[in-house]
Amino acid sequence: MQDSSGYPVSMTLRFLLLASLTAATLFAQTYDLLIQGGHVIDPANNIDAVRDVAVRGGVIARVTASIPASEAKKVLSASGLYVTPGLIDLHFHSFGYSGSIDPDDTALVTGTTTVVDAGGPGYRTFDRFRKSVVEKSKTRVLALINIAGNGMTGSASEDNVADMLPQKTADTIKQNRDVLVGIKVAHFAKPGWDALKRGVEAGNLADVPLLVDDKIFTNAGRTSREKLLDVMRPGDMHTHMYNDRQVEIVSRFDGKVQPYAVEARRRGVLFDMGHGGGSFLWTVAVPATRQGFYPDTISTDLHSGSIMIQQSDMPNCMSKMMLLGMSLPEAVRRSTMNPAKAIRRLPELGTLGEGKTADIALLAVRDGVFAFKDAWGAKMMGTRKVEAMTTIRNGLVAFDGGRPAVSAKGEIYDLLIRNGMVSAGTRVDIGVAGGKIVKMAAGLPASHARRVIDAGEYSVKAGLTGPLGLKPGPYSNFK
Repeated sequence: MQDSSGYPVSMTLRFLLLASLTAATLFAQTYDLLIQGGHVIDPANNIDAVRDVAVRGGVIARVTASIPASEAKKVLSASGLYVTPGLIDLHFHSFGYSGSIDPDDTALVTGTTTVVDAGGPGYRTFDRFRKSVVEKSKTRVLALINIAGNGMTGSASEDNVADMLPQKTADTIKQNRDVLVGIKVAHFAKPGWDALKRGVEAGNLADVPLLVDDKIFTNAGRTSREKLLDVMRPGDMHTHMYNDRQVEIVSRFDGKVQPYAVEARRRGVLFDMGHGGGSFLWTVAVPATRQGFYPDTISTDLHSGSIMIQQSDMPNCMSKMMLLGMSLPEAVRRSTMNPAKAIRRLPELGTLGEGKTADIALLAVRDGVFAFKDAWGAKMMGTRKVEAMTTIRNGLVAFDGGRPAVSAKGEIYDLLIRNGMVSAGTRVDIGVAGGKIVKMAAGLPASHARRVIDAGEYSVKAGLTGPLGLKPGPYSNFK
């Protein structure tokens, strides 16, 4: 029997069946992206467990124990990884300052989906900042507007009290609340409280918090106690909390956390890490954290001078706080939920809540031996390191550093020794598996190893069992 088109009825039925099955399959793919099998840490929603995360239309569609892969157009395996809200860097430099850097080149590759430019633009330069940085970045770029009209462009601007106009600053904030989340007061080198008090006035007019980096020197006519207890308001943020140039958090005489810092926290002042190139010192951070004085928010103060030696991106700063006793969930809290809350963007940001923007970080925590440097290059050794593997911004994969490569026998390397000097002027990575050197080359990925040792400041040579050549061999006894 044939149908009206001349085809056999049986063939027509097969075509209809195939079409209906195809349509059903497409209809079943209700999600654009599915992240499967990762350990979700979402403090805002009290989730700390293995969960699947589904994304549709750029927002979180579902977070639950198990979602079939057939329901998604694209599936990412997060087995062995942690899945968190996209990291939020509360102190970043992308404009104005001479060390400004591109957030798309430096933030997205670290699991950071939102950066807050800390005082780059002032009311005179904000429009240029919006056009040249905010509108051109894949990274979400927010900002703390500088109380100085020309922004962070040096002492001529930052010491110019006549151009610190609270009403103009507040008006700029009111007209640009999609980007401006607060006010920055920084680098004021003249005596007195003019800069900070004008910042507070602008903050009151616009109803926004301040981030304060203040030079408290012996000739400043200011004290840290006054700043934290008398001038700053609840909800204002004190950045660079672990520096030692302003004698602020830890007393040099007895090593104790200053009572006024404890009292300031009690009255609602927030303390921000603000690592940077000169403001995170082990000599302050170690005694402070031993006394339980941890940052409310983890941030990088990332710029061209702090991205190299200090390597103070968000995973690096989280790793340092974990080295000082903070748990991974608490490090995530202080890198997602807390900064979002501080700038009044929770629950819009900082959460994997259903219906919220799908900004997501896939993080690995490596076991090994790692050197962590403070702002002045002093080093502490740690055994755990956070690394960003994949960054999802607004539902799209913005960075994919790869997940651990596995074979039927497991991960490629049992041990990876990175950047060791094996001869004068020659540095290589050394991959070891099954008790043997299996590969020596530059740039071997840490994601392919169970354990990693950072040998960047050491020479690597064979033990007494034999010489270490530049080809893979059986020797694995290193000194």
